[in-house]
Amino acid sequence: MVNFLILLSIFLCSALFSFLVIQFTTRVFYKLNILDNPKKYWKKREPIPYSMWVVFFMSFSILSFLFIDYNSKLLLIWCFWFFITLISFIDDIYQVSAKKRLIMQIIIWAIIWVTSIKIGYVSNIFWWILNLETYYLTVLDFQIFIIPVIFTIFWYVFIFNALNWTDWISWNTSGLSIISFLVLFLLWYVLFIRDDYQWGIENAIFILQMTAILVWILIPFWYYDVREKILMWDSGTMFLGFMLATIAIISGWKIATVLVVFWIYVVDAIYVVVRRLIQKKNPLKWDLTHIHHRLLDLGLKRKEVLGLLYMLSFLFGLTALFLDKFGKILVFIIIVFVVIFINRIVDTLYLKRKKWKKKT
Repeated sequence: MVNFLILLSIFLCSALFSFLVIQFTTRVFYKLNILDNPKKYWKKREPIPYSMWVVFFMSFSILSFLFIDYNSKLLLIWCFWFFITLISFIDDIYQVSAKKRLIMQIIIWAIIWVTSIKIGYVSNIFWWILNLETYYLTVLDFQIFIIPVIFTIFWYVFIFNALNWTDWISWNTSGLSIISFLVLFLLWYVLFIRDDYQWGIENAIFILQMTAILVWILIPFWYYDVREKILMWDSGTMFLGFMLATIAIISGWKIATVLVVFWIYVVDAIYVVVRRLIQKKNPLKWDLTHIHHRLLDLGLKRKEVLGLLYMLSFLFGLTALFLDKFGKILVFIIIVFVVIFINRIVDTLYLKRKKWKKKT
């Protein structure tokens, strides 16, 4: 059985340690003047510490070292998120272009695939398993499976950008990340109870410990994020996106499960990318057409928008625990219609306002 005392220790230590790290780094950032420029984003407040990826870096590295038994998966995660977060921090400072950032991401994810964090098959909601390890190239006695490497790169790039787009409304990313890791924790607790073989039990414990640390690191961060005392920026978002995408792979290729947890923004990301391609725009360049912007355009306040998104994301995530595959398909169809419906309403209102301005 899971040692609940250990889990409770993880909860308490993660929350307390994250709080202390936030207090420490905030004071250091103020002294070093590592502060944002609120006027750039039309904000009427004093500058606050930005690029607070160090909170995740320090908290996760120390807590995972203390509470998780060392294994090769943990070593790979430490190495890659350090490298990825460091590059993202450089991006925060020098503002690398979207194209260069995409190329950088593709190279990183390709390296991750080569080092064994990769997707070999996908079990989906339509009752069949898609085996990706069919076609391969041989280079110096090393087999490179073509479809898995492409799929793995696409998976990481997609999850990172879908999560990154949520960051354009304050404390959205931190809140959705808490919900995502919490649902994954609950899911793996259910799987732990059901599993009766050693590898499944060990893997479930590993994921439970990882997600427990991540949830309770994020809760204090979310609190200060809501109060607009600190900012995550791309380096923090990159860390969360990496962890979310990687946990899906190392937990037995639970790709569809993570998509269920993150459904509303997955559908929104697909809709926005397709829309931009149709309009011959850069699909990765940010704009004001995401679901949270659309809800704001309908007249909802920011707290109302975030409360709605949090509630829907949590409810959709719970479908991974309680609904069968037919139920998940039905929920997916409902989300697609909701996203399209909201966008169509906002487009109609925008056209009416445009015509009214021309007349006046």
